[in-house]
Amino acid sequence: MAPSRADDASFDSLLSYVENSLHFQTSSYNDAYLDRRISARMRRRRVDDYDEYHELLQEDDEEQQELLDALSVNVTSFFRNPEVWEALRDVLRQLSKRGGRRDPIRIWSAACSDGREAYSIGMLAHDDDQIDERRIEITGTDIKREILRAARAGEYRASETNDVAEQLEPIGHWERYVERDDDVFRVSDAVTDMVEFRRHDLIRQDPPGTFDLVVCRNLFIYINSESKRAVFETLGSALQTGGYLTIGMTETIPPSCRSQFEPVEKRLRIYRARDDDQER
Repeated sequence: MAPSRADDASFDSLLSYVENSLHFQTSSYNDAYLDRRISARMRRRRVDDYDEYHELLQEDDEEQQELLDALSVNVTSFFRNPEVWEALRDVLRQLSKRGGRRDPIRIWSAACSDGREAYSIGMLAHDDDQIDERRIEITGTDIKREILRAARAGEYRASETNDVAEQLEPIGHWERYVERDDDVFRVSDAVTDMVEFRRHDLIRQDPPGTFDLVVCRNLFIYINSESKRAVFETLGSALQTGGYLTIGMTETIPPSCRSQFEPVEKRLRIYRARDDDQER
């Protein structure tokens, strides 16, 4: 039988243990999301209530890691929502027209998961002769060390639920950027060399620099309103004046942060940072 949230005290005690002993910031996430992920692990381990699962966690280091992996948001693909990427092509073209020919174009893929989003930016830059890929510098960040190791490897395996070739179709002749060996896909050095990956906590840490484009998609549907505001403030402070922000197509900017951004492609959730005069 699935546990009931009527056991709120047991659930809260479990979350407190995960936050304080396993150092995962449960207080930043929606309870419904946490309950779904925890209940899935409980079913996998054939545990019926929160107290029993709490005891199991305290005794089982392997289950601790399995739960942390389950709680971390790592839903990703190459060129997710292709129409957004076509709009980002235009953004990269505009950024290529700015500044001097040697000025870097700095891009932040925040909550980058296994790196596919960051590498998609690199491929898009190589694919368009109006974009100067030599100026592009991409920083990919995530909170999970394990997922960052996978991102740095730049190697992805196809499966029944993960058709990598289909994900790459929006870029056209993707074989220029990704080498295929049966069901294994390896991103080429020309693309991986454009990206630096580092660990970063979006809620607790300052941004890792200032950027011309920040891409942070499909994170906000999982976190609570207070943390959402904190992350948007971090992303906004990371943008150069006139820099661009892209979020997920089902996500919205919190009312308290909207004055910082003006829509460029509102339906596609692409915005530009306003300068101080515009905000006033």
